Formats: sequence, C-alpha cells, structure tokens
Amino acid sequence: MLGMVIGVCTVVLLIALGQGFQTGMTQTFNNMGASAMYISSVPSKTVVAGVRNLTNEDVAAFQNKELAPSVSVVSPTRTRNSVDVVYGNNNAVEQIIGLLPIVTQIRNYQVDAGRFINDQDVQDRADVVVLGYQAAIDVFGSDSPIDQIIRVHGLRFRVIGTLQKFGGFSGDSYVLMPLSTMQTKLTGGDRVQTIAIKATDPDHVDAAINEVTAILRVRHFIQPGAPDDFSILDMREVLNSMQSILAAFSIFMAAIGAISLLVGGIGIMNIMLVSVTERTREIGIRKAVGARRRDILLQFLVEAAVLSLTGGLIGLGLAIGCAKAIGEVTLGRTQIIPEVSINIALIALGVSIGTGLISGTYPALRAARLDPIESLRYE
Repeated sequence: MLGMVIGVCTVVLLIALGQGFQTGMTQTFNNMGASAMYISSVPSKTVVAGVRNLTNEDVAAFQNKELAPSVSVVSPTRTRNSVDVVYGNNNAVEQIIGLLPIVTQIRNYQVDAGRFINDQDVQDRADVVVLGYQAAIDVFGSDSPIDQIIRVHGLRFRVIGTLQKFGGFSGDSYVLMPLSTMQTKLTGGDRVQTIAIKATDPDHVDAAINEVTAILRVRHFIQPGAPDDFSILDMREVLNSMQSILAAFSIFMAAIGAISLLVGGIGIMNIMLVSVTERTREIGIRKAVGARRRDILLQFLVEAAVLSLTGGLIGLGLAIGCAKAIGEVTLGRTQIIPEVSINIALIALGVSIGTGLISGTYPALRAARLDPIESLRYE
C-alpha cells in the first residue's frame, strides 16, 4: 500500500505541476498576443550606428498601409529596468515601460481601478502612470494608489490606474507610462526597444513579417546579402517550440509515474504471494466446505484491489494536500501553480486499481489452484 501511496502521489503531483506550467504558458502567450510579432534591435558593426536602433520613424513606416497592408496594429515600447519608485517612506525597484494605448489590442492588460493611458496622455506627454498588480502592492501596500503622487527616478507622476494580476510567467512588477513621456523625461531621444506587430488576420502573419522586414532593411540601409540588424520574434514559433517541450515533459512524467506504480505493483504482488503461503490452511478449509476456484480467485483479487485503491486514495489525498501546501512554485520569474483536475484524480485511482488487479492476478491464481487436501495438511 505504501508503494501505491508513493506512486500515485508522485504521478498526481508531477501532472499537477505540468498542467500548472502549461496553463501559465498558455496564459502568457494569450496575454502577449498568440499571433503577434515582436521586433527588437540587434546591434551589428556592419550597420551605420545612427540608424541601427528602432525609432518612432520605423513605427510610422509600419503604420503606412501602402508599405505594410498586412499590418493592423503597431505598438512600440521602451523599457527601463531597476528604477526607484518612491511614495512617502516606501521605496521599490520596478521596471518602467513606456507604451501607447493601442497596446491593449495585443497585450491583455485589464484595469483593476482607475483608468488606462489614453491618446490624450500621449499627446500631452502627461506625467501619469499605471501600476502593475505587484508594483501597486510594493509601493502602496493595502492603500489605494489612485490619484496619489509618486516619484519615478526622482520625477513626480500621478497614479491614474492599477492593473489586475497579469498572470502567466510575465510578472506584475512594472509601472506603465505614456511612451512620449518616457522618451521626453526619462530616456531622451526617439528610440524604442520593441515594436509589437499584429497582422490583419492569422493568415497574413507571414506576409506581415515579410513587409516589416523589407521596410526595416530599406530604412536601415542594409545591403543585399547583409544580415539584419534586428530580430523578429514570431509567437507562433515560440508556441510550437513550447508545445514540443511540454509533450516531452509529459512523456517524462508518465515514465516516472509508470516506474513508481510498477514498484508499487511489485510490492502488492509480493505481499499477496506471502499471504497465499501464510493462508494455505485457510484456503484448504474454504475449499473443503464448498468454495470454488473462482471464489478463492475473487477473494484475493478483491483484497489486492482494496489494497491498491486504499493506497491510491491516500496518495491522491497526499498529492492534493501537497499541491495546496506548495501553492505556488517560483523558478526565477516563472510562477507555477499546481493544478489537480478531477480527470487526473479519477485516472490515477483507476490506474492504481488496475495495477492492484494485475499484480494480484498471479497470487490469486496460485491460491485458487491449491489442492484442498494438501492445503489442510499444511502447517
């Protein structure tokens, strides 16, 4: 029974972690835009330094329908890491992201309180910010941050909104502000770090990639045959890669679970064989008073099934308890919340019972074939 407890607990916990990882990954892709592309600069010594970085002019070129008819949404961002954010005596280090309101058509930002950045804020270069879920907690704790004044890199900004927990593996420790404000007051210049692109529809993603590639190569004066000074991250390719990894991970978990259950099954078979030997006289008495082979066979199969089911139930309860106790596994910025589904619980119990029945078949057959006279003589 202990072998089944360990086996079922191991299987359920591993699958729960795997499902939690898959859920987090799926949520991350959905939040970032599953069909979006992310363009970023890649420094290259072969390209003129003055035009190597992505700029507002590149963004305007992507928005030109004549040059990029397959592009529907263009969302530039500028990021600055490890910036001091101060409110009163509270001091936190957060990531600052400058962006445009159109980003909500790609990334799944959900406002919890207040409002999001709008076009007027961008036009006015307004000193306003929106706090991510964790950033609001880091800076304000349980107090409401709406309309409060904070200092970002020593400059005063008014909090106009907070966001719901983003979820997935992206984290929530960030402060959003209008891109124009960030470029004017924090970073200077018209440089952007990343440009998110969304195609008019999923069938035109490849065409959109070709269009923005052609635009950037012309704008950055890249000669034919020379390497690009930028990279394009296609979320479809990343998603396919992650699905392959998850499939391999599932096979790995199944192998570990199979080994654990095999060990438990061998344990049950050994115990049942010992039980047959110790209860030889009992089997003889039962046969002498009329018990048939199938009655003996059924008795030992039921005992094996009850042992394995009991071990499975204990293992399942232990796995659910461990999953709740763990609550959240954090690997770097990756957060995995174990998920124990009803289907997995039922499958685990079914497999434990099946393992018990398979393991108990040989001992049960051996008990059923015992000669009653020889069994009565057994000491």
